[in-house]
Amino acid sequence: MKFGMNLLLWSGGIEEEHYPVLDMLKEVGFDGVEIPLFAYDVGQCAALGKKLDELGLERTAVTVRNEEDNPISPDETVRAAGVDLNKQALDCCQALGADFLCGPFHSALGIFSGAGPTDDELAWGADSMRAVAEHAATCGVTLAVEYLNRFECYFLNTAENTARFIETVDHPNCKMMYDTFHANIEEKEIADAIRACSEHTVHVHISENDRSTPGTGHVDWDTTFDTLKETGYEGWMMVEAFGLALPELAAATKIWRRMYESEEQLARDSLAFMKSEWAKRA
Repeated sequence: MKFGMNLLLWSGGIEEEHYPVLDMLKEVGFDGVEIPLFAYDVGQCAALGKKLDELGLERTAVTVRNEEDNPISPDETVRAAGVDLNKQALDCCQALGADFLCGPFHSALGIFSGAGPTDDELAWGADSMRAVAEHAATCGVTLAVEYLNRFECYFLNTAENTARFIETVDHPNCKMMYDTFHANIEEKEIADAIRACSEHTVHVHISENDRSTPGTGHVDWDTTFDTLKETGYEGWMMVEAFGLALPELAAATKIWRRMYESEEQLARDSLAFMKSEWAKRA
């Protein structure tokens, strides 16, 4: 098992000014970090990759898609833009040395049609993702497609329908991730959800129901860790928490109040929580 920290708690783009955060996370004992990719600068990513190599921190990456580059849009030009930007994100992963690209890059974040996904949207989404997966193979990266709760997207909302989507894409570089925050909202039975997608799950986000310190809220952690162990999961457990550091990110994640002592304390407590829970099941 590898334990990591998503850097969105500090910034939407990691530059030299954020390097002390990387030093701290290494000192705390994390195995790696998750890099937000919203601007696709290959040179900057290569420099960041070098810094992470020096520290001995592994890395994954996360990206999203928006309305103007929606991979399930009825407009072929918009879908093509989504595919192209996802490919650019993969080029950045290659420069970073990141083995996984995760996130809801299957459709536009926060855009709704007033209904569930249509057959056409499912077909467009699978075709778009398959093209991205082919590029991922050339970059040595595995896609970890993330489903979101119904308040953030309408295309993929549960473990079961995401697993079906992955099977439709049918590419070895296209897998999925499981996120405890979204599952806490959408899944009726946590154990059943984890089992339903276990064959395709290559990444896990550890996120509390209020997006603050894991282990301090009401996510069903016992069932979560028990079932991950039962299904043989041995990949990343990546903490995903959000705060007030970036106003635009706070607005997007609906964070209006401070819910932890400090970012460093959240990181320390989260790592201790994950390691303790996994050790109980060793």
